[in-house]
Amino acid sequence: MLTPLILAAAAEGVQAAAEIGMVEKFGLELHYVIFQFISFSILFAVLYFKVFKPVSETMDARQAKIEAGVKDAEEMKLKLDAAAAESARIIKAAQGEATKIIDEARLTAKAFLDKQTQEATVKAQEIIAKAQHSTELEHRKMIAEARGEIARLVVNTTRQVLAHELTDAERARYNDAAAKQLTVA
Repeated sequence: MLTPLILAAAAEGVQAAAEIGMVEKFGLELHYVIFQFISFSILFAVLYFKVFKPVSETMDARQAKIEAGVKDAEEMKLKLDAAAAESARIIKAAQGEATKIIDEARLTAKAFLDKQTQEATVKAQEIIAKAQHSTELEHRKMIAEARGEIARLVVNTTRQVLAHELTDAERARYNDAAAKQLTVA
């Protein structure tokens, strides 16, 4: 389709050149001009279909790939921004939960410490009470033993002092009175 147009334009150009007298002036011969025109048309057609058209298609395909890549990059940027926002939200939630767990652990530890302190205080008071009771029992026992020993010594001493001057009935009465006074005191 392009070739007949080119041939028609060339023929008109040759006719115009012949009318003006360019053929004689420049030494143009019509059949050489037509052959040159036909060979140029063939070269143009070959270059167009074998070089320019594939290069143009390749450039169009590359341009489409570049546009697709830019579009994908924009989509990836949006997805990356969304993922960054999501990860920030997750991190914030995790920090909140970690703070909550730490607070709960502190409260639990404080409650446990308070409970252990109370139990230790109760046990210490029980031990002190037992020690005081034991000391008191030991003190009473020692006082009872000391009274008994003192009463025995008093009785023995009184018996030795009074052994020669008193009768057995008087000695028994003095001994009983002394024992009663020592046990009351």
